[in-house]
Amino acid sequence: MHGWIIIDKPHGLGSTQAVSAVKRALRQSGAGKWKVGHGGTLDPLATGVLPIAIGEATKLAGRMLDSDKIYDFTVAFGVQTDTLDLEGKEIAASEHRPTLADVEAVLPRFTGPIEQAPPAYSAILIDGQRAYDLARAGQEVEMKTRAVTIHALSITGQEPEGPELEENRLASVTLTAHVSKGTYIRSLARDIALALGTVGHVTMLRRVKAGPFTLESAISLDKLNEAARGGGIAQCMLPLTAGLDDIPALPVSPDDALALRQGKVLMGKPHTGLMLAMDGQTPVALVEASGPEIRVVRGFNL
Repeated sequence: MHGWIIIDKPHGLGSTQAVSAVKRALRQSGAGKWKVGHGGTLDPLATGVLPIAIGEATKLAGRMLDSDKIYDFTVAFGVQTDTLDLEGKEIAASEHRPTLADVEAVLPRFTGPIEQAPPAYSAILIDGQRAYDLARAGQEVEMKTRAVTIHALSITGQEPEGPELEENRLASVTLTAHVSKGTYIRSLARDIALALGTVGHVTMLRRVKAGPFTLESAISLDKLNEAARGGGIAQCMLPLTAGLDDIPALPVSPDDALALRQGKVLMGKPHTGLMLAMDGQTPVALVEASGPEIRVVRGFNL
């Protein structure tokens, strides 16, 4: 049981709760206890792709946190909340509504390398405390800006206002964003609304891709539990190597595989970058090549 289960996380469920649900499913299926972790937090409000690593795949969870993500999200204009989503309380309002042309014109300003301030309601540590704990306690939380990259940002839908308002004005817009690690979609929505001369908050957030994993390989918790009751949970799993689809394979001999498992440095043909050392069909280690030297980054006990 070393691999990935990709959950289509439902609304209202936290990422750690999803991990607990997978642990229960593993026990129910008769697989016993395994180390389980997730590859990137999703807010309870959000739905979509949540990679769950099992067994030796948990050694790759940190790498998954560093991967790019793709989100669909809806920004409702006219109200800003303290949490920057529909679960918060209103802290600002505006009568102004943008047009579709306004939105199209402003999106290039949020494409490429940008600086953004994370939401006060986030898990970022400030002097040893979570920002959301400080915010909930009523403390003023100053969030420092951080550099992130928006690789692509496009409009996928829009909802016009009622007939009593000016024609072609939008109540909301749905966008798709391909973003680097550390990007907060709620902050992106806030900043887009402000750039449009109004305020806004996120009403829908769905992650459609995390690293190499997409919704095509994701399953619901109901499907997972059904498989667990039938003892077929292994059929829901992707192999450990599925989290390394972008890494070239490095075939190694059994002797070299043993040396890598012992943490030794191999000498080989000049290479540069990460590779996955494979002994036949068995993953041995994630290795870093620098010239002829090949060093272990993460070893797998398989």
